[in-house]
Amino acid sequence: MPPEIAPLLNGRPDTVRFPRIIAHRGAKQVAPENTLAAFRIAARQGARATEFDVSLLGDGTPVLHHDATLDRCSDRTGPLTAIGRADIAGIDCGSWFSGAFVGEPLATLDQGLDLLRELDFVSNLEMKPHGASDAMAQAVAEILGHRSEARARILVSSFDLSALAAFRALMPQQPVALLYHDPPADWSETLEDLAASSLHVWRENVTEGLIRATAEAGVHLRVYTVNDPAEMAPYRDHPAGGLGGIITDRPPAFLDDANWARWNASRREGG
Repeated sequence: MPPEIAPLLNGRPDTVRFPRIIAHRGAKQVAPENTLAAFRIAARQGARATEFDVSLLGDGTPVLHHDATLDRCSDRTGPLTAIGRADIAGIDCGSWFSGAFVGEPLATLDQGLDLLRELDFVSNLEMKPHGASDAMAQAVAEILGHRSEARARILVSSFDLSALAAFRALMPQQPVALLYHDPPADWSETLEDLAASSLHVWRENVTEGLIRATAEAGVHLRVYTVNDPAEMAPYRDHPAGGLGGIITDRPPAFLDDANWARWNASRREGG
């Protein structure tokens, strides 16, 4: 099957019809983060988009995992770099969260993408290089390059600009997003250099000026991690164009609200 063609947003590769309400690491509030179960539950909550994290094992296998170690989100301890694909069978990434998720596997990126395709999600893949920027970019590019649906349905981001630049060099047609806690003064130059279609920013650093600047730049502004709908309500229908998306641990808090549900449904083509 030929790859889907990513639409262009002001000359930059972009995703198709990205829903505006985006589940953070799946349904993170009610399921173990970055797991297949979290994706399925997010879908049942009504979400049609998710953000998730990717880290590398010692043999270069990309897996759905936020941290550099297994300690916080599994029944094992130690660095991810100490294990490989052959070692992940039996690792329990669910029981730390709840007995309802005992046996939830440490999923590979391929397994996660298979499920997201089945759920018909558009997704934000955040690379977590943990010091291995080039290896991360190469591993993610290799997998996305072999998946026909990825070009228009996966938006790649990272706090690590070296990893994002390396990925962009390998995948010039893949949509990417700049990811900052607090964007620096030269964010628009970096965005232009990487042909990024989106800027993702920590919720406390959203300002009237940033709303207007991203609208003028013609890119999507998405905000993380927003769990109180009232916090972003003043920006939702901003005359300059407002927000492009909300990344949240609580999709139902937005999707079950008529005003936010209407806003989510009004997403424009290419974003």
